[in-house]
Amino acid sequence: MTKVATKGNKTVKAGKTKTEETQKLRIRIRAYESKVLDDSVKQIIDTANRFEAVILGPIPLPTEIKRYTVNRSTFIYKNAREQFEMRVHKRLIDIVNPNAKLIEALTNLSLPSGVDIDVKMA
Repeated sequence: MTKVATKGNKTVKAGKTKTEETQKLRIRIRAYESKVLDDSVKQIIDTANRFEAVILGPIPLPTEIKRYTVNRSTFIYKNAREQFEMRVHKRLIDIVNPNAKLIEALTNLSLPSGVDIDVKMA
């Protein structure tokens, strides 16, 4: 709860007190295949729901596309080219006020290979 105080003719808002500050566990998940990514996100959300945590997300972030153009042959035939692309799908999950048991359960979670996870406390 924020406190409102008046100072002369101005209204001043006070910040949050120490007891009201919320911690947030921000989980950022990346993978090349969207199906594997969605399965991993579902597994994380199921684990968080078992510990009755407040979950925000999953929020789909923009897909990162890396494109490469390569000549098919060396030196000549510039018009003969191949194009390749790599897509990196991303999701964001916020868990509000995680407890120690939830964090331990998330660290012991076994996810498929090819899924990259970044966890930050905010």
